[in-house]
Amino acid sequence: MTSKERREPLLNKREEKHYYVNCPGCKMDLHKAGQTGLPIKELFTIWVVVLGTALPISSLFPFLYFMVRDFHIAKREEDIGSYAGYVGSAFMFGRTLTSAFWGVVADRYGRKPVIIFGTSIVVVFNTLFGLSTNFWMAVVTRFLLGSLNGLLGPIKAYAAEIFREEYQALGMSTISSAWGIGLIIGPALGGFLAQPAEKYPDLFSKDSLFGRFPYFLPCLCISVFALVVAVGSFWIPETLHNHDSERPRQDSYKALEAASDTKDGNESAPKENLFKNWPLMSSIISYCVFALHDMAYSEIFSLWAVSPRKFGGLSYSTADVGEVLSISGFGLLVFQLTLYSSVAKYVGPVMTARAGGVLSIFLLTTYPYIAMLSGTTLSVVMNVVSMMKNILSISIVTGLFILQNKAVDQRQRGAANGLAMTGMSFFKALGPAGGGALFSWAQKRLDASILPGNQVVFFVLNVIEAIGVLLTFKPFLVETQNTN
Repeated sequence: MTSKERREPLLNKREEKHYYVNCPGCKMDLHKAGQTGLPIKELFTIWVVVLGTALPISSLFPFLYFMVRDFHIAKREEDIGSYAGYVGSAFMFGRTLTSAFWGVVADRYGRKPVIIFGTSIVVVFNTLFGLSTNFWMAVVTRFLLGSLNGLLGPIKAYAAEIFREEYQALGMSTISSAWGIGLIIGPALGGFLAQPAEKYPDLFSKDSLFGRFPYFLPCLCISVFALVVAVGSFWIPETLHNHDSERPRQDSYKALEAASDTKDGNESAPKENLFKNWPLMSSIISYCVFALHDMAYSEIFSLWAVSPRKFGGLSYSTADVGEVLSISGFGLLVFQLTLYSSVAKYVGPVMTARAGGVLSIFLLTTYPYIAMLSGTTLSVVMNVVSMMKNILSISIVTGLFILQNKAVDQRQRGAANGLAMTGMSFFKALGPAGGGALFSWAQKRLDASILPGNQVVFFVLNVIEAIGVLLTFKPFLVETQNTN
């Protein structure tokens, strides 16, 4: 009997299969196999959880320049970017140290506990960051926020397990969409809500809590959202298989046969050495390079936008930056919900990543010249270019997410995604620190004969992006045929 014949829904054909009544993974397999239609509830769950943990990551960028200035730690205006880079890097440096650990925890104890704990950590330390009174308090709270929130790796494993095969691309697209929206809406909230006593004096007095802590309001709003997500996470289903606590039962559900036919349920098989899994490692390395570029870009964009015109910036206010990022976020959301799945289906995740990288290089080349514009022309061009850049970045990340989860089975998805988060977090920790230092250096060489001022900043970003594109070609990147 062929595999296709065994899987046909014949009502009079019943094959006995082992499953475990109280195993969360088996229950999820049954649920998926009997599921019809688009899994709206699951998509919404994934989207909200990822959004809750992504919002605080870059929400500080629009006001970080002013926050560091208010700490009075930088002796010169040109040095503010360097100190801002240290604060921006603290989160990713903390996550670098603990991502692999949280992946192992998720594989051993389940995805759900890590999700609940991670969102709860956002509530505590993001709030404390908004109340920072000096440079070191800001660095420490960001570091603890990153090191104790190990959610992103396990949530990718969770998404790979909660969706049927035909919705895998949509599930990963949902993660990257929520992640991208969070990395855009977060800064938008930071831009609109920071310094409320100055922007909205009729609502907030200078003697109020928000007047004494001008960067607390955006942090508080994000923390309240994370609190709602943390409470709601108690009702999400677990997906990790646990066959140690009971004996197997016999069942005749054909639906479970399809789920049990995969190697995910084969817990007796030895686990593969992840470092020898080249399809996984090659996709992680490519992912790390693009992550370095994206985080450095996020830091540099906000610093460049709010820096004075005399340094080649746009002289934007935090509200102006928030407006640009809000429009970009809306465009990204529309693209991910309407177009990405079709694009990935017809051209594949690898080709999508390559095309996104090449087009990003062309876009970034125009940035130094955009600073020469003004008025309505500047606003229109900046909004369009920023939207396109963020769409391309998220398309790249989504494709690499898919490749990583196809490279391993369920028993190692948490660890594999934890490994990916460790590498990505390390490179993203380098992004703000390196980007801030590069930006400060560029402002000191405005009269250089080769790549003066901000031209050198965007040139370096393009070099990193080009390296990422090269790493998506054979023989370096290897795609796996495993779809479990």
